[in-house]
Amino acid sequence: MPHKTISEGDAHDLGMKRSIPRRDFVNGVGVALTSSLLPTASVEKFRTWLTPQSPYPPALTGLRGSHDGSWEAAHSLVRGTVWDQATSLDEEYDLIVVGAGISGLSAAHFFRKQVGGPNARILVLDNHDDFGGHAKRNEFHHDGRMYLMNGGTLNIEAPSQYSPEAAGLLWDLGIDRTRYYDAIADVRRRYSELGLSSGFFFDRETFGRDHLSAGYGRRPWAEIAAESPLSREAREDLMRLRDVSASIDPWPEESSDEKKRRLAGISYLNYLTELLGIDPKVAFMHDGAGYIYCTGIDAVPALYAWNSGYPGFDGLNLEPTPPSQLIGEPGGAHGRENQWRASMGDPTMYFPDGNATITRLLVRGLIPGSIPGSSMEDVVLAAADYGRLDNASSPVRIRLNSTVVNVRHLGDPDSNQGVEVTYVKDGQASRIRGCAVVLACWNGVIPYLCPELPQRQREALAYGVKAPLVYTNVLLRNWQSLIESGVSSVSAPGGYHQSLGLGTSLSFGGYQTSQNPGDPIVLRMSRYPFESGYSKAEQHRRGRRELISTSFETFELKIRSQLERTFGPGGLDPDRDILGITVNRWPHGYAYTYNTLFDDPRWALGTPDDRPNVIGRKPYGRIAIANADAAASPHTDAAINEAFRAVRELQARVG
Repeated sequence: MPHKTISEGDAHDLGMKRSIPRRDFVNGVGVALTSSLLPTASVEKFRTWLTPQSPYPPALTGLRGSHDGSWEAAHSLVRGTVWDQATSLDEEYDLIVVGAGISGLSAAHFFRKQVGGPNARILVLDNHDDFGGHAKRNEFHHDGRMYLMNGGTLNIEAPSQYSPEAAGLLWDLGIDRTRYYDAIADVRRRYSELGLSSGFFFDRETFGRDHLSAGYGRRPWAEIAAESPLSREAREDLMRLRDVSASIDPWPEESSDEKKRRLAGISYLNYLTELLGIDPKVAFMHDGAGYIYCTGIDAVPALYAWNSGYPGFDGLNLEPTPPSQLIGEPGGAHGRENQWRASMGDPTMYFPDGNATITRLLVRGLIPGSIPGSSMEDVVLAAADYGRLDNASSPVRIRLNSTVVNVRHLGDPDSNQGVEVTYVKDGQASRIRGCAVVLACWNGVIPYLCPELPQRQREALAYGVKAPLVYTNVLLRNWQSLIESGVSSVSAPGGYHQSLGLGTSLSFGGYQTSQNPGDPIVLRMSRYPFESGYSKAEQHRRGRRELISTSFETFELKIRSQLERTFGPGGLDPDRDILGITVNRWPHGYAYTYNTLFDDPRWALGTPDDRPNVIGRKPYGRIAIANADAAASPHTDAAINEAFRAVRELQARVG
């Protein structure tokens, strides 16, 4: 869908020609930390660490996620570069972990607990300037206050349904569900108390004129349709699609199972437009499936849309999918498994910085003194000491800005000579040795890192194409414009970011989301770049290429324009009201999940051992493979479960 071309004059009015106010910023990071939100000791430490020469990673603004400097060596590796002149370091470890995300840090945790003990020497390597993988946090600092938001992985869904291994890790970290729910019970109702609801933004490029409709999902659909820029025929289709009494059954003579098989073989787009006769613009309104699957609805099986609660299926009278099937299907992945998890009535856990709380608790446990405190509450406001992460005196070390470019056995894989790892840091290649390695990185790059793997396994590892995505966080001077607009979140399928909204309202660990509309707040915007008309994997590839080639200036211009168009009528002035922008770019985001339209249906609807993720994750000598990719599921517990499995496999070889 085309986006508005913005003139130079428009850009000036949006604030592009003026810098964001920096009176309390160094490198885009606030230093006027006098608020009681941070303990005094943490304030002083933060001031000490935060210099132009040594920036504090969580508080950096601009283009983050896969930031410049984190991906160049890996791209060079894929193009065929070989680092023959690496320096051999006098370092040897019991375990080397590639990837400091949830899975990699969990692997280090499990190895210490099950194999090597507290004195096990472990090195975790990561290509980014911060730990956490996709579970990073963003900090904004303004007028002495800190404002938090997730920079990637958002929440813990249905924690009571976690495996014993994943639930056990959360328990080891001190994450207590009961204590959490008691702490956040009251504040979460704040937005509804203010009369805010979900909204839908009709953009002029798609629908003819810009219009923000509040009360989406609450008000009668006849009201929403009547005020929308849709044609009369499209309005009727919208009401028909949303009217249960008017539901259609295209296959009245067939059984529930037969109908499900048909739904598995047709896209949600074709189901709506061809079988139900819904206007394409009304179908496009429901392209929110992209928020879950990171594709257009032309690449989402209608079966998945039904399981995820999208409209148009009431007339089919389908039998519910058994929860045991949803939870076990890698192809069910985000949408279908989310629906099952939600049905269990187990509230989702949101921390102020998303699942960065998990990775920070893992780092605190692995490297004592790296993050002060002792509970899931006090880690929220604690400042990490990055100077302690790679200390030679510590049994566990985390080495950032280090891209692994080669992993190979020293001798036969079945021998006990160990594994050699080559990584690039600051343009220099170094070699180290380990007794064993866990590859907890993106599985698709492993064939390039470890060419000695069997051909079939390398092909399987390369099968999945991760979904690209962007989590943008914008610090606003106030959120009165959202009050005037009547919304706390907005769905905008035709927008550059397809969803916009305030973070979960909560009070936890001494941190509280803004409760007063006159105070600053972080607005979260999500973009899922894809190009309709192709397979799921190809839509991911095209979205990734677009994402990698997009500059921060382009992002900023799109952000300012979209916020002005959406909330300008409510009083938002981008030039005046935007205090900071952090764009978390993830070209390799969600793990690839199987799809009945483009993959072997058995992989999407069952768990056969010939699935690529199962073949790809097989251990090879002293090399084990983790990451959520190995589960073909983007969930946090999948990343933890795969780490546990990888360590257990190594234990059988080196324990």
